[in-house]
Amino acid sequence: MNCLVDGNIPPSSGLSSSSALVCCAGLVTLTVLGMNLSKVELAEICAKSERYIGTEGGGMDQSISFLAEEGTAKLIEFSPLRATDVKLPSEAVFVIANSCVEMNKAATSHFNIRVMECRLAAKLLAKYRGLQWGKVLRLEEVQTKLGVSLEEMLWITEDALHPEPYSPEEVCRCLGISLQELRTQILSPNTQDVPIFKLYQRAKHVYSEAARVLQFKKICEEAPDDTVQLLGELMNQSHASCRDMYECSCPELDQLVDICRKFGAEGSRLTGAGWGGCTVSLVPADKLTSFLANVHQAYYQRSDRNLTFEKQSLFATKPGGGALVFLEA
Repeated sequence: MNCLVDGNIPPSSGLSSSSALVCCAGLVTLTVLGMNLSKVELAEICAKSERYIGTEGGGMDQSISFLAEEGTAKLIEFSPLRATDVKLPSEAVFVIANSCVEMNKAATSHFNIRVMECRLAAKLLAKYRGLQWGKVLRLEEVQTKLGVSLEEMLWITEDALHPEPYSPEEVCRCLGISLQELRTQILSPNTQDVPIFKLYQRAKHVYSEAARVLQFKKICEEAPDDTVQLLGELMNQSHASCRDMYECSCPELDQLVDICRKFGAEGSRLTGAGWGGCTVSLVPADKLTSFLANVHQAYYQRSDRNLTFEKQSLFATKPGGGALVFLEA
């Protein structure tokens, strides 16, 4: 197989460039071999394959790479993987702005530490509620096993976990395991020496963020007169939670979010893994031209970011289709 690779997604910018490459490679390989798999199967295989570089990633990027359809957003759900159409308001556009701070998930442990904190929080919550916690890996599993709402999970988190960080020793006491068992059976290789885990904050973020996703879909479906403002408020709440509870923002992202809101965005938040990369802002269509000009001047022209500024750094976007193969006739 000889492959020529090209692309226009800025790398390490939180716009799923690595997942796009993996999904493209998977689809091309299948095509060359004359094999057929469903989009869902292919998305799941691609998500698994990315973990071989040591990043404990989910499957959202790969799922949308294959399941996306032009003109509609998608609500992605797992176990089993499925995608539901969500009609976005026509009077606003989503604008991507690159902070120009690169985040390499494979070369740092930030991302995996958050995954492990969520895993430990899930195990402590499961044990607190008398569930078999040994095989629990995700916070969503605790909610499903208990059969309660996201709002109820937030109350349970308040009862079960304390806001002060947990030491590895305290986690071991809570679960009744040894430090050796924690390191070898639960933690990933690059998180075994982490001194503290913020379990309460991570669980609160995950459950509240999941609730915001469902609220966003509900508002889109009901389409009240103030839809854009309501959606923007959810995005703003999301960024605050990413910044304060999940702690995956950075000063440049926070500055860019503030600038975007100042110049007309109803809502603005980081997108992707965080610690750099891009913001996504909900901007009324009639403000788009002035918004782009003002953000360009305020964030990109006033610093050395102007040297790295390209068309891919600031642009309006709308839902497009997923991965396709074009065959010569």
